[in-house]
Amino acid sequence: MSARALAADWYPSTVPGNVRIDPTAYVGSSHSFVRCRSERAIAVEIGRGASLCDGTTLDLGPNAFVRLGSYALVNGARIFCDAEIEIGDYALVSWDVVLMDSYRAPALREDHPRPIRLGRNCWVGFGACVLPGVRIGEGSIVAARSVVAEDVPSYVVVAGNPARIVRDLPSNGAGRTS
Repeated sequence: MSARALAADWYPSTVPGNVRIDPTAYVGSSHSFVRCRSERAIAVEIGRGASLCDGTTLDLGPNAFVRLGSYALVNGARIFCDAEIEIGDYALVSWDVVLMDSYRAPALREDHPRPIRLGRNCWVGFGACVLPGVRIGEGSIVAARSVVAEDVPSYVVVAGNPARIVRDLPSNGAGRTS
């Protein structure tokens, strides 16, 4: 597929040809893709009814793949991807969130990208940072300004730096499931 312009886009550019956008999805501006350097056949996949809102930056390396699940919403986040970042169905990612699957630090010779997975229906509050290799379980909430360095089980609230579990959430009335 070739690069294409978005209707009513404020930024004078195009969406790269290796970005797959469902016809029911919303993409605020082609500016989100300025740093999209992925050479993969499909670099970004935006699911049914998903929203990639203005102010979101996708900084993708040559082998990067980012997936937004159905009805997921990303608003003003910074996504640094060199391997894979998956945002599950119905997930919400707030403004100033950083998702990074590698540190991109030349001094760290052992810095290999590690995929990030955000589960179905999880929320990530503003200004939070999710570090390489982290999995956030289904239905979990990451509090604002938290730094998530370890996996988060399903149906919990985490907060702090480093993020720790501060509350269990109900899962169909059954409590936490790991």
